[in-house]
Amino acid sequence: MATWNTRGLRGSALEELLNYTNERYRQQKLALIQKIPTPIKPIRIEKESRHITLAYFDQKSTVDYIGTVQGIPVCFDAKECAADTFPLQNVHAHQIQFMGEFEEQEGIAFIILYFSSRDECYYVPFRELQKFWNRSQGGGRKSFTYAEMDRSYRVPVTGGGMLHYLELLQKDLDERRVQENS
Repeated sequence: MATWNTRGLRGSALEELLNYTNERYRQQKLALIQKIPTPIKPIRIEKESRHITLAYFDQKSTVDYIGTVQGIPVCFDAKECAADTFPLQNVHAHQIQFMGEFEEQEGIAFIILYFSSRDECYYVPFRELQKFWNRSQGGGRKSFTYAEMDRSYRVPVTGGGMLHYLELLQKDLDERRVQENS
């Protein structure tokens, strides 16, 4: 497992850290979040070992993770970028559509975004992601920057390497309630 403070998150380390965190949340009965595998279509399978040696993505996937937190449906995607700019081409239209429809069903959608050059991770509520997406679709900037991140949504690393995003999910819920009551 990657060490957050020394090596930073490299390659699939963000996913490993999220999987570890989600397993700890499950053990503590705080949440039940599952990694959604990307569907593939096997093209070539070795007859003897039955190992897939060639495959293609079968269909568009939705998000990386889906589950429930204390009865609240959640879905999110894990994203990484090496620079201070996150290209929105890394989020697909079908993912935006799925997250929007998920929220219409009273679920909570978000992304966990890791800025590898800064070794910082952020919870990006869907409403913020959608704002950036809509800006790009309206002819504006096709990315968003580190400077546009709400620093109060920085994901802390706690308790033996957990990427503790539940605190930020609660902040997101609280802000939604304030907006609804305004």
